[in-house]
Amino acid sequence: MTAPGTELLDQALVEEATKKSGLVWVRGPEGPSRALWHVWHDGAVCLVGDGPLEQPLEGLGLVDGGTATVTVRSKDKGGRLVAWSARVAEPEVGGEAWQAAVDELKGKRLNAPDADTVTERWARECRVLRLVPEGEPAQKPGAMPDGSQAAAPLSTDATTRLPQPAGLPKLLFRRRRK
Repeated sequence: MTAPGTELLDQALVEEATKKSGLVWVRGPEGPSRALWHVWHDGAVCLVGDGPLEQPLEGLGLVDGGTATVTVRSKDKGGRLVAWSARVAEPEVGGEAWQAAVDELKGKRLNAPDADTVTERWARECRVLRLVPEGEPAQKPGAMPDGSQAAAPLSTDATTRLPQPAGLPKLLFRRRRK
């Protein structure tokens, strides 16, 4: 049994932490967590993605009516502050909920190459999702799991660069003669 008023405090923690964080980590039923930019609007995280110029959402398994886990970092320390379960909703394109979410997202979208027509592109090519909090947070201050919870790095074909040539420092740092 939870203490009276804890539900409101948990709701306030989720809302304030998510509003202040520039990124949230979202884990759907498939794949690893992914860092995504978002806006907090009308009691939910709003995301736009899956378009050629937007963040990738594929591979997460986020479908209308599905679930996801959202992890939010602390703005000042950068560590995990709260993790909460969410119900995924995909508003109908052009609908009232979609338009409200897009209006908020458009204001926060940085460096859009087509800033004047971004909403039309989102309607044609992208998905707009709302992640609505459900239940009490799985992790919060005072109820964090033991251990680091760090995930193993994903496998990749990327390599580190080769060692620098021995003569490079002499070329870069030589003094110019007058």
